[in-house]
Amino acid sequence: MYRGKRISVVIPCHNEEEGIVAVLDQMPAIVDEVVVVDNCSTDGTAKVATEHGACVVRENRKGYGYAHKAGYAAARGDIIITMDGDRTYPPDSVPLLLYVMFEEKVDFITARRWYSKAGDTKSPIRLLGNAILSGTMMALYFRFIIDSQSGMWLFRKEILADLDLTSNGMALSEEIKIEAFTHPSVRAIEIPIYYGQRVGTSKLNIWRDGFYNFFFLVKKRFTLRKKQPRLRTLAPVRTAELEQPERRAGGLG
Repeated sequence: MYRGKRISVVIPCHNEEEGIVAVLDQMPAIVDEVVVVDNCSTDGTAKVATEHGACVVRENRKGYGYAHKAGYAAARGDIIITMDGDRTYPPDSVPLLLYVMFEEKVDFITARRWYSKAGDTKSPIRLLGNAILSGTMMALYFRFIIDSQSGMWLFRKEILADLDLTSNGMALSEEIKIEAFTHPSVRAIEIPIYYGQRVGTSKLNIWRDGFYNFFFLVKKRFTLRKKQPRLRTLAPVRTAELEQPERRAGGLG
């Protein structure tokens, strides 16, 4: 619980038996529940996640987007935080992200991978691919997002109804940012975080997923619907006020 709000962490996993243990062991106490989505794993991911206190949801349709949507549906928190099951997004970033969300009064935060405390560096191809995709997003949507492919973000669950999430694959990461940053009623920002050392092997297919995400960005631009601001609920008028007769000048009823 954080400032009276329940906090849920959603972690999509495909064969992350080793990494998910490291993630769950570092989860801060302010997190009320962790929803691990077992997305067609063939190892012991579900078993070890359950043993370490997570709520495990199975999603038999393989895909990053499918896994995220299953996790969102199962999460009971007021605020949902996402991260991967390989420890690249350190759970100790959660308190900082929540603090910024409440202090800045925003609805959506995406975490930009900035620097590795362990001194690890990404491969040049990954850096180039991320730069191309992020630059394409800026050019197409006129939103300044440095790390469009980050897998860690948090949002108030109530805004889900405002977001049109169509991707069932890796492109959901960029799509949810597009939807949040372009909606007139959603206040969204990007802030930097440290990133951690990966546990296990990467499930990303650099060329296939990179090209898919690029073409998705272009396709999404031409299908992006213009959104209307969320209607605010008006305060109810008390019956007594409706029945009170109008007063005229001079105090006459």
